[in-house]
Amino acid sequence: MPDTLKDKVAVITGAGRGIGRAVALFFAQEGAKVVVNDPGVNVDGTGGTTAVADEVVAEIRKAGGQAVANYDSVATMQGGENIIKTALNAFGKLDIVVTCAGILRDRMVFNMTEEEWDAVIATHLKGTFTVVKPACVIFRQQRSGRIITFTSESGLIGNSGQANYGAAKSGIAGFTKVVARDMGRYGVTANSIAPRALTRMTAGIPEAARQIRAQRGIAGIEEEEGIAQWQPEDVAPFVAYLASDFASNINGQIFLVYGDTIALMSQPRLIKTIYKPTGYWTVEELREVLPKTLAKGLVNPAPPQPPQPAR
Repeated sequence: MPDTLKDKVAVITGAGRGIGRAVALFFAQEGAKVVVNDPGVNVDGTGGTTAVADEVVAEIRKAGGQAVANYDSVATMQGGENIIKTALNAFGKLDIVVTCAGILRDRMVFNMTEEEWDAVIATHLKGTFTVVKPACVIFRQQRSGRIITFTSESGLIGNSGQANYGAAKSGIAGFTKVVARDMGRYGVTANSIAPRALTRMTAGIPEAARQIRAQRGIAGIEEEEGIAQWQPEDVAPFVAYLASDFASNINGQIFLVYGDTIALMSQPRLIKTIYKPTGYWTVEELREVLPKTLAKGLVNPAPPQPPQPAR
């Protein structure tokens, strides 16, 4: 149905490229007025150019839509507040926030620097908070609003070489669940999407890294397989659905979205439990009982391997 988001005002971070760009263009097609936020940095967060956001705004306007650009970084509270102010100044209100902004600084954890950790956490995790927090002040007052964040299977399941990214994305999932509880009473929903799509970030995962994982018996995540066939545009319609009035009762959920597939991901729940009628477990008892109960069938994603020959 066209005009699903007619007269809605949406802020979309990281909207200059990849999934953010696809969401911005689709929202505009559905009638939303869009703030295209993107500082135009490289995939590792360095550099910057206003041209990236400007090009998306120009494309939206050429098609008859309404959009303005914003170049602030989500990594600071002032930046997040400025992004929200851009929506208010340009369109007079705010209805939707979509947080797509992100960078990568992949490194095995034993080689990762503090700066690589901080940069990724600041952009993804803090960068979600800096925009969502000021938006929630508005949403609480008007008793309506939609928040769609972006998590990742790297954070929900784990992927080697991405301790910083995985931690941030796992944090975003938890953050979204809390925001859903904080804001649900005010008619606001908060949901998160774990996407699979070919973007600058996923294209940057080298084939050599996949080969190393295979050689060392380290399980990767499914999204690495066949990712070239899944496009950012495939994710945008479901984001629009969550942002619409049709999804007013969907709150605090995580969805896996790629290609023609949309899956509701399970929330952490108890799977198996062992207990003693009296007293506490001893190590000796656990050594006997665990392999037959809680640990039965568990698979080590990275089992010990023989030392690799020096090169």
